[in-house]
Amino acid sequence: MTLEAAGVPEAEESVYRYLVTVSQASAADIAVRTGLSPAEAEVVLDALTGKGMASHTDLLPRQFRATPPDVALLPGLKRHADALDLARAEATSLLEVYRDTMRRRDASELIEVITGAEALRQHLRQIQGSARDEMLWFCKAQYVAMPSGSNDSEFEALGRGVRYRVLYEKAFFDDEGAVDNVVAGVQAGEVARAVPHLPLRLAVADRAIAICPLVPGGPRGNLDEPTTALVRDSNLLAALIALFERYWEDAVPLDVDDSDAVAGTDGAGGPDPLSATDRRLLALLVSGVADKTVATQLGLSRRTVQRHIQRMMELAGAATRMQLAWQAARRGWL
Repeated sequence: MTLEAAGVPEAEESVYRYLVTVSQASAADIAVRTGLSPAEAEVVLDALTGKGMASHTDLLPRQFRATPPDVALLPGLKRHADALDLARAEATSLLEVYRDTMRRRDASELIEVITGAEALRQHLRQIQGSARDEMLWFCKAQYVAMPSGSNDSEFEALGRGVRYRVLYEKAFFDDEGAVDNVVAGVQAGEVARAVPHLPLRLAVADRAIAICPLVPGGPRGNLDEPTTALVRDSNLLAALIALFERYWEDAVPLDVDDSDAVAGTDGAGGPDPLSATDRRLLALLVSGVADKTVATQLGLSRRTVQRHIQRMMELAGAATRMQLAWQAARRGWL
């Protein structure tokens, strides 16, 4: 029996199911088929009639017919579902009020300490899975919980329309395959920038919750038991977001377009002379990544990297790498 949730007791459901299978039946017929006494069958049939699930003739003995299920049940179920939705919304609102009250009274509601790499991975997946608008991320070198390229939750969130803004410190690109992993993220929709150094690891979901390791970690550090703070709406969370925005403002955009087609124009209005390799190399160079690391990540020799840099300096009319960075920004190469 499955209609109890719709307010139909088991005995009434049993009788209604029988009426659905016949054109009409009397209380005596019902009693024979269901094992009820005639008096009990009369009570159940009257109850079904009162709920609009059955009707009867006026002649005795009364003959009962089932009201079609779409008329008898669906409107009531819809009202029940609407009432549940309203109750759920009210419960959610009350929960927010409760949490806000508890945050003011109990610091543990503002900051939760997470211990262990697996717990950290689970929380990182959870906040990305529930994110609706935006993820902010500081990516330092030497992972604590998620090796570069293993964050499948990012691609799922990007597919839902969540915006990712990710800052990478230059040492991050020393890890094998790091550049290819960043390229894959950017091609999926990630907005990436690079800075020489980041002060800490950080992930922020919808500006409402942040994960921030409390102690240094990494594959050569305390990888098995990192200690992390889960920070909810508070002045501390606002400070972490402000820190991200400050670093973001000064960071270098990472152009990782994998197309060799001409894109945009240079400062003089002519075609952009840079290839895809030039763009990736320039983005890494301006981010402060060493030639040796650039060569390793792009699968080139150091001599080839230096030739690319020399060619770009000639195109930009730059005498130094600093002048190349300036001209690249001015010409829209970054």
